Amino acid sequence: MIKKRFGIDIDGTVTHPDSLIPYINDKYHLKLTLEDITEYELTNVINIPPKEFYEWFTESEPIIYSESPLAIGAKEVLTKWKEQFQLFFISARSSHLLDVTEKWFNKNDLHYHHIELIGSHHKIETAKKYEVDLFMEDKHDNAVMIHEELGIPVILFDTPYNRDSIPEGVIRVKNWYEAEKWIESWIKNQQ
Repeated sequence: MIKKRFGIDIDGTVTHPDSLIPYINDKYHLKLTLEDITEYELTNVINIPPKEFYEWFTESEPIIYSESPLAIGAKEVLTKWKEQFQLFFISARSSHLLDVTEKWFNKNDLHYHHIELIGSHHKIETAKKYEVDLFMEDKHDNAVMIHEELGIPVILFDTPYNRDSIPEGVIRVKNWYEAEKWIESWIKNQQ
């Protein structure tokens, strides 16, 4: 039997969605919590000029990504899946961050079949290229577009910044354990 191939976003999906917040708070002397982040585009939520924010973020990415904590349940579920499914991590991170990303996966003892850093949030072509059967994401518009374009289920990890309505076929979950449960049911229904 051919193993199902999962496309999996990294930041806010495998990493905890508040990973960036302590760094923002430290740099800009704020007291943000995840609940304050009600839009994916951070400069719409915090009063920092976009150019300044992106310069700081680009400079800080390697440190942030090397220290990001795992999302609750991610390691346990992904470890269970490493023999059962093909795990393709597809991220908007820039390709020059591949070494940092691979080291983070190794440090956290996370298995992967492939990591693709595309430097953009436009993941449809990459998901199509690798023929993923299902995608996991935290960015609302990505989840909807991937589902609508590819006709595959997309698991959307719930956060305050992605609570717009979703079509059938995009499945909102609170954590990796809920994702695992939904996928178990989905697999059974396909047999």
